[in-house]
Amino acid sequence: MQDNSDLQYRRFRQGLTKLGLLSLGYLSVSKLSRRWLGPGRRKDFQTLIAALILLLLHGSSVIIIFAILILNFQVSRISIPTSPSSRIQKAAATGLVWFVNLAVLFANDYWNGYAFKHLSSSLEFLDRPQYKGLIPRWQIGFNISLLRLISYALDYQWAVQNHFQNLPRSSAAGEPENEKERAKSNRVSADYGFQNYFNYVLYPPLYIAGPIITFNNFMSQMNKKPSTITRRTIAGYTARFGVCYLTLEWILHYMYVVAIKDTQGWAGDTPFELGIIGYWNLIIIWLKLLIPWRFFRLWALLDGVDPPENMIRCMSNNFSTLEFWRSWHRSYNLWIVRYLYIPLGGAANMVPATVVVFTFVALWHDLSFKLLTWGWLVSLFVLPEVIAKQTFAKSSYRSKDWFRHLVALGGTLNVMTMMSANLVGFSIGIDGVKFMWHELLGSWAGVRVLAAILAVVFCAVQVMIEYREAEMREGILRKC
Repeated sequence: MQDNSDLQYRRFRQGLTKLGLLSLGYLSVSKLSRRWLGPGRRKDFQTLIAALILLLLHGSSVIIIFAILILNFQVSRISIPTSPSSRIQKAAATGLVWFVNLAVLFANDYWNGYAFKHLSSSLEFLDRPQYKGLIPRWQIGFNISLLRLISYALDYQWAVQNHFQNLPRSSAAGEPENEKERAKSNRVSADYGFQNYFNYVLYPPLYIAGPIITFNNFMSQMNKKPSTITRRTIAGYTARFGVCYLTLEWILHYMYVVAIKDTQGWAGDTPFELGIIGYWNLIIIWLKLLIPWRFFRLWALLDGVDPPENMIRCMSNNFSTLEFWRSWHRSYNLWIVRYLYIPLGGAANMVPATVVVFTFVALWHDLSFKLLTWGWLVSLFVLPEVIAKQTFAKSSYRSKDWFRHLVALGGTLNVMTMMSANLVGFSIGIDGVKFMWHELLGSWAGVRVLAAILAVVFCAVQVMIEYREAEMREGILRKC
């Protein structure tokens, strides 16, 4: 007996055997091709295998996907200045890339992945299920690929612009080992050709769900395998994936909170029970996203590519709204910072940039009012922390006895607001959160439960702070 209500995780579990066989087949052929063809032909192998896997997954829809890839490739070149350009010209080139790709995002949703019958009645047979591949609704997962399209286009534009400024480019002889430096280092012009672009966007281990890696970082690792990939790290990562998978299976076997959430079966529950239902739904959301990301990252590691890790902290080990988003979908956050937050002005333009960022994040996840509400709620809940950090920015405050307790108090409020925002966006929705808070604040029993929750969370935040300070004493700086 198991709670199998979550559609997203149910599909992943049902397809895990096929994904496992696909990854083993890919890795076997990849290793043999390097041995027989030599490392210099790896690019050709990747092009062929990516095209075959894409055809297997999406069938006739590969025609549409190829058309989108060609469109973005041409836009990246049409919009690039041919001479040293002004700030306005650079902004216009970046804006065109964003406009075209956002238009593709909305068009994919509006036309529901498109239909060949709208192009010509003679092509209507391509819409039949037998020609649509294993994943007919390709547009659902294409949002991940859209991030790679933007990454390629902007990395190429910035490389050309930096060339005019005579900034250094990385070479095959000296690829940077640091993840951040790999993303920032420009490639030689030949690396931005269509074949490398095709291989990057459709790289099989990361195509379906990520993690997201920038084009520059990907090409650097194609040139030189990172030293971080060793047999020991792969063995440890495999064990971690297995433990996470078994943990979620155990939770779903004994706890049916997803079914309760889906059927709104909380009538008659006490405020304490409502809080527990909400909390464990968030834990399950964390695990159901972590497990696919761990699987696909493990596949990439076995193929010699080290993408950024997502979810580097447990969901229950976060008290800062800003740091929570850095650790949750970390590869996406790194992408957002590089291609959206910094171009919008970064810390110098923090509030407007934050609103734009979370609006995009919400619409990128799903073009729905519920997710848009989530994005605006997160933007609103970020403001108190931003104001507090600016108010207490002086290092002299840190030596005060009361400072840590003030941070813990703010962290407690952050935890409650983050839980509410994520329950709205990814779990029980607006009505469910309204009902939960009504029960917590609408009676003395609810108020007592809320007071107990706040006290427990306050103590937990103190532990989180000490945990991070212990990391800093050991020289570990995670920034989350």
